[in-house]
Amino acid sequence: MKVKVTRNFQVTIPSEIREKLGIKEGNYVEVTLDESNGAIIIKPYKRKWTTIRLNRKVDQEDIDKAVEEALNDSS
Repeated sequence: MKVKVTRNFQVTIPSEIREKLGIKEGNYVEVTLDESNGAIIIKPYKRKWTTIRLNRKVDQEDIDKAVEEALNDSS
């Protein structure tokens, strides 16, 4: 399939491919370059992103605990 590169160097992933890969609005994708054949590879990024809203100062112990909890949630 051919797609157009926009003025901001963006491309639209065709709906047929998005559906097959389960890519939805707001998802992240991983983009790599295969230099051996000049191919741009776009893959769904399966890892869940965690956002933590902080309304206070945190120390290293708080950060370590949050990271541990996020890793446990992704298991």
